Amino acid sequence: MIDLDDKRNEAIVTIHWIGGRHTELRVARVRTGRYPEDRKPNAVEVMRKLGGKWPDLRLAVTMNRMRCRTPDGQTWTTVRVRELRERLGILPFDPASTKVETISVDETARRLKICVGSVYLLIRQGVLPATQLMPSAPWQIPAAALDSEPVKAGVRVIVARRPRNFAVLQQEKLPRLPGL
Repeated sequence: MIDLDDKRNEAIVTIHWIGGRHTELRVARVRTGRYPEDRKPNAVEVMRKLGGKWPDLRLAVTMNRMRCRTPDGQTWTTVRVRELRERLGILPFDPASTKVETISVDETARRLKICVGSVYLLIRQGVLPATQLMPSAPWQIPAAALDSEPVKAGVRVIVARRPRNFAVLQQEKLPRLPGL
């Protein structure tokens, strides 16, 4: 059985053994979706680093994911981002000015036909060149890098780790749990 202790932010796991004994474990719950307080960026700082490099919609999504708030505590919208950008004197995003086509991690995974976690693994290993303008900002991967030989070799290693019946497992709709 699992019970939650909100005051201590713990999960209490009680295991009932066949012989009638019980074991209680307390496991700290991870606070997911929280941007670390010591690294929470200021909206002006984010705008100075990312403004003009991305469209206002993408900036609003990124700032909300970073848990940035407006001075009155509201979430960011494209209108609010545009107003702050204009107040700071930052030019709007110009798609014609981008020199290198970059794609997101999700798009990279789709193009390479691997999962997002494997893309992050390739980034950590240094196989896939990627940049992040600031912590928690989306990774930017040059589209041309997907055709390089080191990336292709890294993808081959990942695909080789897949089970032999990978295609069959992808078709199954319901997960199978052992013992059930």
